[in-house]
Amino acid sequence: MVSTMTPAATPDTNGTATSAGSNGATDAKGASVVVNAIAVLRTFTADEPLLGVTEIANRVGMHKSSVSRILATFEQENLVERDPETKRFRLGLGLIAVAGPLLAEMEERRVAYPVLRQLAEQTGETSALMIWSGDEAMCVEQIASHHQIKHTTPLGARYRDAMSASVQVFLSTLPAERVRELLRSGTITFPGLDDAGLAAYEARLQDVVRRGWAGNYGESSMDEVGVAAPVRDHRGDVVAAVLIPAPRFRVSKEQFESLGDACVAAAAKVTTRLGGRPAS
Repeated sequence: MVSTMTPAATPDTNGTATSAGSNGATDAKGASVVVNAIAVLRTFTADEPLLGVTEIANRVGMHKSSVSRILATFEQENLVERDPETKRFRLGLGLIAVAGPLLAEMEERRVAYPVLRQLAEQTGETSALMIWSGDEAMCVEQIASHHQIKHTTPLGARYRDAMSASVQVFLSTLPAERVRELLRSGTITFPGLDDAGLAAYEARLQDVVRRGWAGNYGESSMDEVGVAAPVRDHRGDVVAAVLIPAPRFRVSKEQFESLGDACVAAAAKVTTRLGGRPAS
């Protein structure tokens, strides 16, 4: 005969008996709601800023009614807003109020800002500061080009393309096994990856380390080029990357190399301002 034990009733702060098992279930349910809400927010990207309820539900694997309730709450708090014409949703300005204190306190962003401004004036192209968020590069600061035709990197934009210049910079700092894991799992996108392609990509990352900057000459997007260089802190760790994205038609191969050199110089300035020493 197997005996079962009912969770003991424990008094709450008001002296009312409550079931410990019931509290655990409530906590788990609450945590699940938060995780689902975060998943909904993460579906919005710079490439797809407008999404409908059905699109979001399919991507997060939730019922449309659950997604609708989450979006309704977000809309009340200005975390999302509805497009008046399409009725689809986009991220709202309320998120800026949430992220503002973090961005204001982010040392890399603060010290990089004047350097990015100078870099944009020097090259005439957009300059941006990227950080690594575990498995993607994310933009935390940007100075847009003064040209009418330009490539920009919106704040919060996330990049997981293996050919992205900033992604190359960050992957070049990771152990080889971690890089293979990210590529083989598809977390970092690399279409048609095979053993030969993987070996060639690993050699490319080694070249990024030797040269001091990474390049993407229309490899992830035919119309865009990008160069990126690492920013180091006082411990010598790569904590960010300076990125220059530009329209391909405006950048010859020779100019591409010049952009790379300018990017390295700017990253070295940010490194120095962080108390670090640029790599030789």
